[in-house]
Amino acid sequence: MTMLKNIGSLMLIASLCSGVAYAEEKPVVGLIMKSLANEFFRDMLEGTKEHEKSRGDYVLKAVGMQNETDFQSQINAVENFITQEVDIIVVAPADSRAMIRPLKKAIEAGIVVINFDVSLDADAKKKQNLELAFVGPDNRSGAKLAGVALANKLGAGGKVVIIEGNPGADNAIERKKGFMDAIEEHDLELLASSTAHWETEEANSVFSNMLTANPDIQGVMAANDSMAIGVIKALEAAGRAKDIQVVAFDNIPAVGPMLADGRLLATVDQFGRDMAANAIEKGLAVHRGGPELSGWIKTDIKLVEASK
Repeated sequence: MTMLKNIGSLMLIASLCSGVAYAEEKPVVGLIMKSLANEFFRDMLEGTKEHEKSRGDYVLKAVGMQNETDFQSQINAVENFITQEVDIIVVAPADSRAMIRPLKKAIEAGIVVINFDVSLDADAKKKQNLELAFVGPDNRSGAKLAGVALANKLGAGGKVVIIEGNPGADNAIERKKGFMDAIEEHDLELLASSTAHWETEEANSVFSNMLTANPDIQGVMAANDSMAIGVIKALEAAGRAKDIQVVAFDNIPAVGPMLADGRLLATVDQFGRDMAANAIEKGLAVHRGGPELSGWIKTDIKLVEASK
């Protein structure tokens, strides 16, 4: 079977048009990720393509957003996958509420749906009478690990700011809670907290303004590595890279050199390269007659600290 691979400004799709007979009746998996401008999801895509190749018993269709606030493209992707009659949808929702109605429609169409990476909102699911398990990490505990690493470096009274992810995303909410847990338990002083929507350039701008307003900042808690990169660029431009500590979340390859030379104090590895592949494994098991998933199926996290 020939696979069409096209990376465009709006989304990346590895697919064939609906209605084509797939070789050996392999189940078709629709993977919906967030922004492919984010290295975390590009790396996830590569890991998933390797998983598809190594298993050889399913067909992957992968879709990504144009940017981290392009919620509509995820909704459109669900609608398209329903029309194409895929067997399984595996989704990392950019917004924990907006995706509930289209995913419920997919389930009603007989598609196995696996929610991974970012949990759907529990209250919104209840209102829609939707039972759907979550496969993913404990974002609050992970963020707290990073926050405690920062607290240990600064000591009580350290002055910090938070760069948040998308306000409507459960993982952004949970990571802020984890940072706040560390702040409160270790007597840090929170000077400011603002979203940069997971984006590097926006984080650069947001943090630059924070630094101008609060030149006594000692530490930064960034809710993902992409935003941490923007923060570090701003610190370097201001000549403050050596006296302000930064922690983050994701452990993408791009921050490896920053951990090695100490520009990034710590990050949290959630093993993103394997995350979608693991969710697909669970979806395939359900599709082939295994038990329905329920509750929260936790995946691993690990604190990664600077070499210096």
